[in-house]
Amino acid sequence: MKNLVKTLTMTKRSLLTMETFYFIGLLSVAFLAPFVGVQVITGTLVNATLFIATILVGVPGAILIAFLPSVVALSTGLLPAVMAPMIPFIIAGNIILVLTFAFMKDRFIVGVLSASFLKFLFIYLSVSFSVKMAFEGQITSIILGMLSWPQLMTALMGGLIAYAVIRLKNYRE
Repeated sequence: MKNLVKTLTMTKRSLLTMETFYFIGLLSVAFLAPFVGVQVITGTLVNATLFIATILVGVPGAILIAFLPSVVALSTGLLPAVMAPMIPFIIAGNIILVLTFAFMKDRFIVGVLSASFLKFLFIYLSVSFSVKMAFEGQITSIILGMLSWPQLMTALMGGLIAYAVIRLKNYRE
């Protein structure tokens, strides 16, 4: 009985250590992704990170990670300052992705499709309304262009990458 308790304790510590390791690694990817500077690559990496984080570190950790990329991009100048008012919508879209996927992760593909579509829909509708009220001219079409279909595409591509990573991880275990 004593050995069983010791084994369970060590396993629990190992699990916490792995979860912490995963969190730090995924947080690092989310931090570095904006430095790529290409929206399709950055968005795909961020979305893949959010899907993977939801599975490996849970919803609270994934939500913490969801805040980082937009804030980093804005604070380093990688995201134009005119886009600052859109950051809350992007972060909320990331959180919607995490929560929707968490609810449906047992059906991975359906979860990715649903989460991606809801994120896209939220960001597109929110930003469309906000941008049309706040901006005029060419800047409106640029912002809408960045925060419309690319959001759906990068979320779906991120979901494909996450699927491959999780399958590979589960295969190795």
